[in-house]
Amino acid sequence: MTEHTRVLIIGSGPAGLTAAIYAARAQLSPIVIEGEPSSNSDQPGGQLMLTTDVENYPGFPESVTGPELMMKMREQAARFGADLRVDKVHKLDASSRPFRAWLTGDAEASITADAVILATGARSLMMNVPGEERFLSHGLSTCATCDGFFFRGHDIAVVGGGDSALEEALFLTRFATSVSVLHRRDALRASKIMQERAFSNEKIHFVWNTQVLEVLGDDKVTGLKVRDTLTNEDRVLAVTGVFVAIGHVPNTTLVTGQVDLHANGYVRTGLGSYTNIEGLFAAGDVQDDVYRQAVTSAGSGCVAAIDAERWLETRGI
Repeated sequence: MTEHTRVLIIGSGPAGLTAAIYAARAQLSPIVIEGEPSSNSDQPGGQLMLTTDVENYPGFPESVTGPELMMKMREQAARFGADLRVDKVHKLDASSRPFRAWLTGDAEASITADAVILATGARSLMMNVPGEERFLSHGLSTCATCDGFFFRGHDIAVVGGGDSALEEALFLTRFATSVSVLHRRDALRASKIMQERAFSNEKIHFVWNTQVLEVLGDDKVTGLKVRDTLTNEDRVLAVTGVFVAIGHVPNTTLVTGQVDLHANGYVRTGLGSYTNIEGLFAAGDVQDDVYRQAVTSAGSGCVAAIDAERWLETRGI
């Protein structure tokens, strides 16, 4: 069974749902494939579904939980007529138009679309150690800009040795009593200027040749079990907050080999949300490796919907 839509939106984080709101209000009757609840990489609602309090999204002076924010976006998109489906696209053919997408829920089901907005997001690389999943958003975070405020007066550990880790550490010194940067080796991968800034900050301490084995705590994080990679000795590092900054991976499997990507795997967009393929647009963290905020993702979703609407209009589709 095949059905057709003018606009297919893949992903339902802030970018995908904002695109759905704008596309639906423009009478484009978009179909939104939200993702699957069992998938951590592209679950309905995106990474905000793993976030407790969001205090930096405009319009919510008393803060809002990530799931609540996404539910409000979803309800708004549905109110304007977006067709929201809990399913997953396992294959996308962007070699000719109309584009064709195949869904996992029905092996024989496919959707053709005149325009596609790719909003599949990105996922944070994790340590994959005991306690990490349990304390995610409850003392453990992957975004200092998002959650740093909640750690005022805490002793914090940042795991990683690249620019992202040092950026997180420097930002967290605004709130934390101390910031310990844990790195597997005795030299950082970060740029020289970032290293100079971190080394000169009196709140930042470096814990070299250290591997995290477990995140410890009962109701809240109380420390990390770590191992010295040179001596193999284990010890406990007392911290009350942990930020994992070992990288992000964009969810680009659907378009790898079809769409131009940057060297780091993110979708390359030109003006606005345009990719190198006519009629295929990208929005949110799948094409943004710099800001990675809910509000910037929502903004890029708006851009993608407007781009798609105008592209369809100029071609009389």
